[in-house]
Amino acid sequence: MVKKRSFISTYWLKYTDRAGYKNYKWELHNYKNVETTNFLIGDERLNNPAKIRAVAAGNHQLNLNHSGNAGDIIYALPTIKKLAETVKVPINLYLRLGQPLLLSDRTTHPLGNVRLNDKMMAMLAPLISSQSYISRFEVLTDQKIDIDLDYFRAGHVPMDRCNIAHWCSYITGVNPELWKKWLDVEPDTSFADCVIIARSERYRSQGVDYKFLENYKGLKFIGVESEYNDIKKQVPNIEWVQVDDFLQLARIIAGCKFFIGNQSFPFSIAEALKVPRILEACFDVINVVPEGENGYDFLFQDHFESLVQKLYHKNQEL
Repeated sequence: MVKKRSFISTYWLKYTDRAGYKNYKWELHNYKNVETTNFLIGDERLNNPAKIRAVAAGNHQLNLNHSGNAGDIIYALPTIKKLAETVKVPINLYLRLGQPLLLSDRTTHPLGNVRLNDKMMAMLAPLISSQSYISRFEVLTDQKIDIDLDYFRAGHVPMDRCNIAHWCSYITGVNPELWKKWLDVEPDTSFADCVIIARSERYRSQGVDYKFLENYKGLKFIGVESEYNDIKKQVPNIEWVQVDDFLQLARIIAGCKFFIGNQSFPFSIAEALKVPRILEACFDVINVVPEGENGYDFLFQDHFESLVQKLYHKNQEL
């Protein structure tokens, strides 16, 4: 076990023994990884399918918890769906509200400084409760939890790259089938000729401009008012669609012509439904990856414009 040095000791080592300093930093990093790994795979953790099946068989149900963000919960669902298929007992999902959300000074979030609150729970409930593999969906109070899906936040799972939809699979050993849809809703066919767009203030790629979209018809925006006011500066003919809950949102996305979004909550819905979808990937944090049919992503403007043209004119003469 490596002993962590004080700031002065570390500083002194860095400038008097460069090789020793590099070795110390390597040992410290390795120790942290080992400690985190031991935490995640300790005997008391339900971290592989055999353990999970045994507990599920004894309890005749499986209780999970998650603290958000909302998109993270949607991306946890394919792992939960696969869990349900594996254990064949009721799966209950409980949400821990009010956990702090850390943001940089330059970014904002619709929920302020928490990942989940009562309003978000109420918005999520109709959608998640309607899924066949979720037996109970409630706020966490004093329920006994079998699997804490927040273990991915312990520090060993890299959350700034790869794919968010794998985070919960890494800590359970259950591999989701991400190329298949994992949300089932009745499409709202009144939006069949509409392009649904969502663009949060976070996760934007520099140099990407939505102004060219004003040349297209049937543009609808879903999101909060500040986001709508922002995109309307570039796309004045876009209309704002407000929803009562996320089941309504999912039905709109399921019924639309195609969807455009960045790495925010609405794209997680589009990804879960496997509708034709275009993702504005973020240079700094590419941790959302379209998988399966109808999924496209881009980093550069000309690719964006060509994808929109392709999907807009699909099955039509160019």
